[in-house]
Order: sequence, then C-alpha cells, then structure tokens
Amino acid sequence: MQLITERREISSALFRFSAPIVSIAIALFVAGFLLLASGVNPLEAYREIIIESLGSMYGLSETLVKTTPLIFTGLAVSLAFRMQIWNIGAEGQIYMGAMAASGVALFSGIENHWLMMIAMFSAAFFCGGLWAGVAGFLRAKWRVNEVIVTLLMNYIAILLVDYLVYGPWKDPKGFNFPLTAQFTDAARLAEYFNTRLHSGFFLAIFCALVLYLFMERTVWGFEIKVIGSNPKAAQYAGMNTGLAIFMVLFLSGAIAGVAGFSEVAGLQHRLQHGISPGYGYTAIIIAWLANRSAIGVVIVSFLMGVLLVGGDSLQLLWQLPVAFVYAFQGLILFFLLASDFFIQYRVKLVRGGIHG
Repeated sequence: MQLITERREISSALFRFSAPIVSIAIALFVAGFLLLASGVNPLEAYREIIIESLGSMYGLSETLVKTTPLIFTGLAVSLAFRMQIWNIGAEGQIYMGAMAASGVALFSGIENHWLMMIAMFSAAFFCGGLWAGVAGFLRAKWRVNEVIVTLLMNYIAILLVDYLVYGPWKDPKGFNFPLTAQFTDAARLAEYFNTRLHSGFFLAIFCALVLYLFMERTVWGFEIKVIGSNPKAAQYAGMNTGLAIFMVLFLSGAIAGVAGFSEVAGLQHRLQHGISPGYGYTAIIIAWLANRSAIGVVIVSFLMGVLLVGGDSLQLLWQLPVAFVYAFQGLILFFLLASDFFIQYRVKLVRGGIHG
C-alpha cells in the first residue's frame, strides 16, 4: 500500500469555495488547543477577538488603522508575485518610505497642507520604489536572486532609520527616546470620528481599486501575467522582460513606501524606532492568502486587522504572549496552503507497485 498524488483535471466551484473556509475552521480548532493549554476557553477567546475588534466604533476604527498598512504592503507583495517575483523586502521599503516622508515633513519648510502631502507622498513613493528597484535591476541585469537582495536590504533600511532617530534626527526634547520631533499640522493626514482612523485608509482602498483595474484592464497588466507564467514565451512575443522586472519591483516597493508615508503622516506623526511591527512580513501571508488578487488583499488585510486588534486584547485580558497571534497566523497560512494543494491535487491509496 502506498500514497500517491495526482493532479486534478478539474475542481468544482463548490470545492474551491468551501476548501479555504474549512481550512480556516480547522485552523481555529487547532488554535483552540493552544488556548486550552494556556488555560483559556477558546470560545471566550474568539468571542473576545470579535467584540474588541468589531464590537464598538473604537474597536472598528483600530481594526481599520491596522488594516491600512497591511493593504498597502499586501498589494505591493502581490503585484510582484503576479510576475513570479518574490519581493520579501516590503518591511524595509516601509521604513524607507517613512524616512523619506519624514525628511520632507521635518526639513522642507512647506506650510501648505496639500503641497506638503504631495511632497511627502512623492518622496515615499520614489524612495520605496528605488529601494526595491535595486533588486529589480540586479535580477534583470545579472539574474541575482531577488529574495536574498530584498530580504537583506530590510536590515539596511531598518538600521538606517535607527541611525537617524538615535542620531542626527533625534528630537532634542525627546530625552533618550529614539524618535524625531513631531510633525507640524501641515504634515498630518486628516483623522475621522474622533478616532485614530485617518485618510491613509481611504488612500489604501483607492490604491487597491487602481491596482485591480491596472492588472485586469491594461495591456501591461496582461504582460505581467504572461511574463510570470511563461518568460520564454513572453520574450518570443517581443516583451521586454528585463524592463518589466525592474518596473514591477519598483512599483511594488513604491506602494510599500506609501505605507510608510501613511504610518508617519496619519498615525505616528513622527519617525521613530520600530515604525513597523512586521507589516511587511505579514504582507507575504496576505498576498498568498489573497491569491494575488487586489480585492482579495483588502479582504484578507481586514481579517488580519481583526486578528491583530483581537490579539492585543487577548494579551491584556489573559496575558497571552504576542507569539500566540503569530502562531495563529501561521496555522491559518499552513491550512490554507494545504487547501490549495488539495484543490489542485488528489491523494490516493493504491495497492503495491507503482500507480501507472
């Protein structure tokens, strides 16, 4: 007796729809054992997550605040994934965008709000894009592995920001804290409903819509899919794959850089150590779960926002470590990957010999 796998010729629409839902249910079931091991009732914990993240205006607003950078970075990573380019550097690109936007806010002297917003956005967009563009150039010119380049550049970006906030940009009135002076009102995004929800959320939704139309309704969006699925056929058809690789990574980094702008202009109002708690890495999970769809990224980012805000409440109420939230994310990803496998393949148990 042996187990073999074979590709399914076709999967029913019902199976494709239900498999991810069943996978999430299994992930919740398995996570329940982790909660029980910690002395927490799983049903109470899941109820607490929903109430804290969605049960009040404050909770919903905090969920949307968490969702905002996840949408930007999820879109950034999913765009690169469309071309089978693995941008693992969204975290560093957030830092570079935040640094560029903060430099404009602190030193440009612009007093007009709209002019300041345009300047900060542009600086973050181009700085994040150029940071990822380095990996794009190396991949297109010499086929250097973009996974290694983008991953290692994360550490350079994070340490560069740390150097600035501990050194030349450090607020002299901030005692020993690693942060810059606060931005002026001209450098702050508008906030709504007396909460921390800011314009960056609506900018993220707009960005998702534009990227969806770009990928689904333009010639270049079609070329990205072709190059990703069959580079040799794309070259035979006359597509400039080298330029496309650079441009996709540039645009991917630029979108992640805008996440940095959104965080410093909409939420923190200054540059500081740890400006991102790992949004760029969570974006990899989001892009995969969303199946690289821009609309899917928005939905999955919101669900991740619910989990992050609800996870904070679990830490406060039951003193659970933040590692539980990350373990929960990992379980969801693991079982969704399993569902993706079973959508494409079937497993059979056969008697003796090699199945022919």
